[in-house]
Amino acid sequence: MNDARTETITGGRPAGAQTGPDPLGIYLNDHLAGSTAGLRLARRMATAHRATPFGAALARVASEIAEDRDALLELMRALGVPERKYKITAGWAAEAAGRLKSNGRIMRRSALSTVIELETLRIGVAGKSAAWRTLLAVADRYDRLGQDRLDVLLERARRQAQELDELRITAARAVFCGADPT
Repeated sequence: MNDARTETITGGRPAGAQTGPDPLGIYLNDHLAGSTAGLRLARRMATAHRATPFGAALARVASEIAEDRDALLELMRALGVPERKYKITAGWAAEAAGRLKSNGRIMRRSALSTVIELETLRIGVAGKSAAWRTLLAVADRYDRLGQDRLDVLLERARRQAQELDELRITAARAVFCGADPT
C-alpha cells in the first residue's frame, strides 16, 4: 500500500527501507524537542541581556536559532514526518527545568547564570551541528533533503558556536576574574 498515509508514516524513506518505526522521524522529532528548548533559552537570554554588551549578539543568535528551527520543521514537512507534540512539550519543559540550576542565588540570576546558560546554548548548537552533518551524510538517500540548504545551516551553526564561545569566555572572565565584559 503506497498511499499518502503510508508516505507520512514512513517519513519519506528511501525505496527498500524497512517498515516499522521510522528512525529518521524519531531522530528529527528529538532534534525538534532540543530546538524548542534552545530557542526558548536563546530568547530568554536575549531579553535578559538586551541592555548589556551581549545583547545584540544574543538577539542575533536567537533570531538565527528560530530560523534554524523553522528550517527543521520545513525538512520534516518535506519528508512527511509529523511533529510529535509531546516531544515539543518535553523540550519546553526541559528549558523551564534548566532554570532551576544552582547559581549561588535562590530567587534571581547571578553572573554565573550567564556562563552556565551560554554553555548550555553552545551545547545545543553542537547538537544542531551534529544533526545537520548527519542529514548531509544521508541526503543522497532522501530526495527531499537539500544538500545545499544543509550546507548553509551547518555553516551558520559553526558561526553561532564561535560567537557563543566568545561570549562564554568573556562572561567567564567577568565572573571568575572580575574582568569587565565589554
